[in-house]
Amino acid sequence: MPEAKIVVTESGPYIVSGGIELQVQSMQPRPGGESWDWVAHQTIEASEKYALCRCGKSANKPFCDGTHTSVDWQPAETAARTPYDEAAKTLDGPGMVLRDDESLCAFARFCDNAGTIWNLIEQTDDAETRELVAHEATHCPSGRLVVIDKASGKAIEPAFAPSIVLAEDPAKACSGPLWVRGGIRIESQDGAPYETRNRVTLCRCGASANKPFCDGTHVDIAFDDGLR
Repeated sequence: MPEAKIVVTESGPYIVSGGIELQVQSMQPRPGGESWDWVAHQTIEASEKYALCRCGKSANKPFCDGTHTSVDWQPAETAARTPYDEAAKTLDGPGMVLRDDESLCAFARFCDNAGTIWNLIEQTDDAETRELVAHEATHCPSGRLVVIDKASGKAIEPAFAPSIVLAEDPAKACSGPLWVRGGIRIESQDGAPYETRNRVTLCRCGASANKPFCDGTHVDIAFDDGLR
């Protein structure tokens, strides 16, 4: 099998190879609250190698249909290459450490429950609060937030098989980013790899100012892939 990877092409789609599974999942909120869990809806049939729309205009979403060649959009990659450990700020709580790289925020809002994760980290001498902090951080699709358990010194991360999720946001009536999971290699159009991480979100609305990563603009423009 070829290596599982995603290549950002110049002015074009993401080329996905290695038979990576493609799923549809939605962010489900608590009643009257912020995002709380992910709900799986379907697996989309895809070949060993396929092209995913990056401009947001394909009539065959999530797949590319060549529309990027005839629409006005900005395909240039603008994201910094600073490693996460260097870019992330550190908040030191009594039982956990929170690492936060705000530039990666995809506006998924799992972090806003119970007074926000930034306040909760200060209360992690309490076992229930530690569970809540771990839940909020590990449900963050972009990997902006990472929590480290002080007792073990290890980051708390979900175990993902390599897969791509088409994120849907019914609470905001829009479609979200590509949620790339399980340490899949992502290559720039110049062939250089981005840092490989367990959780990453890639822009698929075509409007992010932090390409190839999502910056939450899909909410502002009410991006819709027709799959909700």
